[in-house]
Amino acid sequence: MSDPVPVSADARQLAIRAIAMPADTNANGDIFGGWLMSQMDMAAGAVAARVARGRVATVAVDAMSFHEPVKVGDEVTVYADVVRIGRTSIRMAIEAHRRPRGEDVSALVTRGVFTFVAIDDEGRPRPIVDPGAM
Repeated sequence: MSDPVPVSADARQLAIRAIAMPADTNANGDIFGGWLMSQMDMAAGAVAARVARGRVATVAVDAMSFHEPVKVGDEVTVYADVVRIGRTSIRMAIEAHRRPRGEDVSALVTRGVFTFVAIDDEGRPRPIVDPGAM
């Protein structure tokens, strides 16, 4: 791919699901924002590695906003939506939702935009292979 191309809006996918545990709390007893951000980064990284067909590195996290706290025992589900694929980079909109234990309804807790760069074995940027060309 020589020019960045937009990706269809129906590309949103469930990327990871985890249970928030007591060891992940801050001083207020809520789940630490850093734990939630790491879940989002792991989820986005897994999707980016599939898109790039190999190793990737997080290079930016933009527009991170927290809407409500996550509690111990909540199921956290992270969704990834590939927004743009460039020559060496992948930009994704990431959302995390919480579902309280024993309930069926989930709520958005945070969202952000993550950017990854495909890298080679030496950690240098490399082109993303167009899956249609294979």
